[in-house]
Amino acid sequence: MFRKPKIVVIGGGTGLPVILRGLRDQNADVTAVVTVADDGGSSGILRNYINVVPPGDIRNVLVALSELPDLYLDIFQYRFKTSDQFLAGHAIGNLIISALSEMKGGIFDAVQELAEMMQIRGHVFPVANEPLTLNAEFMDGSRLSGESEITKAHKQIKRVWVTPSNDEDGHEAKPVPEVLEAIKNADQIVLGPGSLFTSILPNLMIHDVAKAVCESKAEVIYICNIMTQKGETDNFTDADHVRVLNQHIGHHFIDTVLVNIQPVPDNYIDFQEWNEISQPVGHDFQGLRAQGCRVISSNFLRLRDNGAFHDRELVVSELMNRLHQVHD
Repeated sequence: MFRKPKIVVIGGGTGLPVILRGLRDQNADVTAVVTVADDGGSSGILRNYINVVPPGDIRNVLVALSELPDLYLDIFQYRFKTSDQFLAGHAIGNLIISALSEMKGGIFDAVQELAEMMQIRGHVFPVANEPLTLNAEFMDGSRLSGESEITKAHKQIKRVWVTPSNDEDGHEAKPVPEVLEAIKNADQIVLGPGSLFTSILPNLMIHDVAKAVCESKAEVIYICNIMTQKGETDNFTDADHVRVLNQHIGHHFIDTVLVNIQPVPDNYIDFQEWNEISQPVGHDFQGLRAQGCRVISSNFLRLRDNGAFHDRELVVSELMNRLHQVHD
């Protein structure tokens, strides 16, 4: 009897939904594990006012895996105009997730309820059932807390870690058990694409999550970013991205890296519109192989709206190829 391959995608930010939308239409059992350490924009305001897990990343992932008609999803994604004062900048979906979190007494049960309402194909698991705070130490020895503060500092990051936001007793951040179960049973674990320090690592900095990923028999695939990110990965090569991941976990745990080698045309990027990015990620294939990685270099590029993104179909096709090669 055919068993759908189990794919766990770990991350946050805008890159994750792109890949999930492609995986949704494959014959696979997809689980998205989403960071809860975002504190910017509408998510941050709601988090501060009503002490809920920031809903923005979760909202985008729910939409990516939903089979509802586009009109319903457009309403869920609608963001109030800045002239609306009281509701300025808030997405309707963020308000719904926050309300359900209060009703259900936590983000995890709220998201499961919403997943059913939104006809999700797959599973959406917030990595923890409480808001987490991202902390960073920079190369100059200084420290900051809060994702938005860390990114705004535009300083080279040495390391990051997470702590429970309501941490009065110094307890360790704990994942929801379903996340660990999904990782344990996965056939493939995908990291990214997304901000290295603020979308991917916050999930892996929960000790039990990192341990589960390292102990899993699944192939761990890292989708390397196409562009470097200001204040996070300036001047990074693909090998630098993997090195940071491995250093945070404590050993070489990335099995395979997907690297885009299609050049981004000069003068195509609108750096005012896409003000978080700075330049294409450099290549260091020797550095990747020295870390025990299988390197899959190909054209994964999609140019649109004067920005450089991953091409959903090309990336998902490669992920499915890897599944077949590993399990055939």
